[in-house]
Amino acid sequence: MVHVSRRKLLQLAAVAPSALPLAWSSAASAASGKKVLTAVMQSDLRVTDPGFTTAIITRDHGYMVYDTLLGIDSSFKVQPQMADWTVSADRLTYTFTLRDGLKWHDGAPVTAEDCVASLKRWCTSVDGMARKLVDFTAGIEAADGKTIVLKLKEPYGLVLETIAKPSAVVAFMMPKRLAETPITKQIPEQIGSGPFKFVASEFQPGVKAVYEKNTDYVPRKEPAEWTSGGKVVKVDRVEWLTMPDAQTALNALQSGDVDFVETPPFDMLPALGSNPDINVSILNKFGFQSFGRMNFLHPPFDNVKIRRAAMLAINQKDVLDAQIGNPKYYKFCGAFFICDTPLASDAGGETLVKGNGMADAKKALAEAGYDGTPVVILAPTDQILLKAQPVVVAQLLREAGFKVDLQAMDWQTVVTRRANQKSPKEGGWSMFFTYQGAADSLNPLVNVPMGGKGTSGGWYGWSEDPKLEELRDAFARATSPEEQKKIAFDIQKEAYDQVIYVPLGQFQAPSAWRKSLTGVIDGPATPMFWNVDKNE
Repeated sequence: MVHVSRRKLLQLAAVAPSALPLAWSSAASAASGKKVLTAVMQSDLRVTDPGFTTAIITRDHGYMVYDTLLGIDSSFKVQPQMADWTVSADRLTYTFTLRDGLKWHDGAPVTAEDCVASLKRWCTSVDGMARKLVDFTAGIEAADGKTIVLKLKEPYGLVLETIAKPSAVVAFMMPKRLAETPITKQIPEQIGSGPFKFVASEFQPGVKAVYEKNTDYVPRKEPAEWTSGGKVVKVDRVEWLTMPDAQTALNALQSGDVDFVETPPFDMLPALGSNPDINVSILNKFGFQSFGRMNFLHPPFDNVKIRRAAMLAINQKDVLDAQIGNPKYYKFCGAFFICDTPLASDAGGETLVKGNGMADAKKALAEAGYDGTPVVILAPTDQILLKAQPVVVAQLLREAGFKVDLQAMDWQTVVTRRANQKSPKEGGWSMFFTYQGAADSLNPLVNVPMGGKGTSGGWYGWSEDPKLEELRDAFARATSPEEQKKIAFDIQKEAYDQVIYVPLGQFQAPSAWRKSLTGVIDGPATPMFWNVDKNE
């Protein structure tokens, strides 16, 4: 195995520490007399269209600016948000009625036509559940200014759960003129109906993103719970500040110049925990699944035998030791659909978990006829939870006999570049690493990378596997837990056989914030900044 200390790994992967952005120091004084909440998020924000990418930071931006027809509470129960609903007796017609008081940030009223256009755009994204809903949908239209009617070809039990799901590509509502933008292009402006307004004039990619309270927003009366209930904004302004250097961010948190840090480094948590002014807590208690994704379009990973050899060389222990470091926060798991859940299975993941596949990897690579084509790995340097995986896996692949080109860049460059379908020589890539919420991995439909649509709507890497799609369709039509479990097992078997992606274990990631903040919400799509108050 490869043994590299986590601290050394992060030093090797890190960019030169950036100075504290000049913009932050003047923010509070510029907004004199107002409550300003400052946060250092897990990544810089550059892509602002929440339908264009599955990046978590863009999803988080979406929740600030946009609202959803439905929400999810802490029991995973669907709740009304922008709309209530009824279902016909034959379960073929879903009617959604918009609640009163909904306005876009430009002052125009929210209409059913806007929401129909938003749903149609969302259904063309890479989101697996959205696309599966399309397969069952006969049509969707606006019956009048407040009524949306969705008609099915046949009954489908996941309609509400699909529209309400909290991640990865969320069914955010936007004005029709923006929703009519093709999903392959980013929307030109950020106009939603959500609890915050995006301050475009102050947006500085790589420095800060600014949100102001939407004073026209009418929250629901129910208590805030996950993505449901009343989104009551209690501060005047939220600023996301970019600080690539973790120590700088934590110094700012401890001095009171920053209120919230989403992902402090694990090895610095003891120091934060001993500070009486700081809360350290896990907001997403379901945690995350870390994984690697190969590019199926170009050599060397267009060859399934070479993909299998690469997976044999990788093990979860080396990756998690470097990525997280503290076993308190991570778990070995070979299940695509999350360990200790109804659909969990270890089948196929034994080598990843046990870490004894290097000899087999070398043999398999030789038998596959690998010709030395470089494996171009995208390695983000500014994302605490994604710095280690590329470096560790690059070393493991080299040990197995691969030639590896590890290319350092910031995470938002990775987010942009991973959408490039050209060859690695033309600016494409061979492999990248990311993570998704465990709640976004629980079944074959919600799990975004678990698909086989290739370039016709597939996720980055563009795995093409008709058998996998047939199995996912069967899962969608399954009517009993026993049948779902059997199909999920078959999907896991196929996914390991074709190396759809490489699961690298599960982990939890604590956040830290000053105790002057109250009302911080937990859940699978955190952090959220409604309901949060700041007491000076």
